Amino acid sequence: MGEIHVHEFVSLDGVFESPSWTAEYGFTEGMGRAIGGLTEASSAILLGRTTFEMFAPAWSGRTAEDDPGAPFFNDSPKYVVSSTLTTADAWKNSTVFGAYDPQAIQKLKNEVDGHIYISGSGKLVRALLADGLVDGLHLLVYPLVLGSGERLFPEGTQRLPLSLTDQEVFENGVVHLTYGPAKS
Repeated sequence: MGEIHVHEFVSLDGVFESPSWTAEYGFTEGMGRAIGGLTEASSAILLGRTTFEMFAPAWSGRTAEDDPGAPFFNDSPKYVVSSTLTTADAWKNSTVFGAYDPQAIQKLKNEVDGHIYISGSGKLVRALLADGLVDGLHLLVYPLVLGSGERLFPEGTQRLPLSLTDQEVFENGVVHLTYGPAKS
């Protein structure tokens, strides 16, 4: 059975929207290893429509020479959760999964050999967390308060107990926090 592992770049105040603000911190070797570990353990990608529409043009033209992550993003099967998209032809190996359905996501988890990787896709991630379908939440927290922007957990998010399963601090001040379902 597969596991769902979510990766997000977030500010201290929880902003994850369009993380261009991360550029000033650079991308360390340790961060590359952390994200590489997530993608290497994954055999599929699950995305919401908005993230798919941002990722497809950004990744589809990249090669391994441009970015070592390109083969994973381009060659892996991608499932797009959307009630409005009718096709995902903009990026090879992509399929429209349909509207959010926790039973269908659980079925996908049961069928996938390896992890299912998610990045961005805030609305989808919040729904998956609420339905207990996320096995690993990997937050790369930047030492910066933005004050505005879309937050991963906006006002009104339901209470969600989690357990810290790992942490790592990178030389640029970014902290990688890994959470799993709360232990009873």
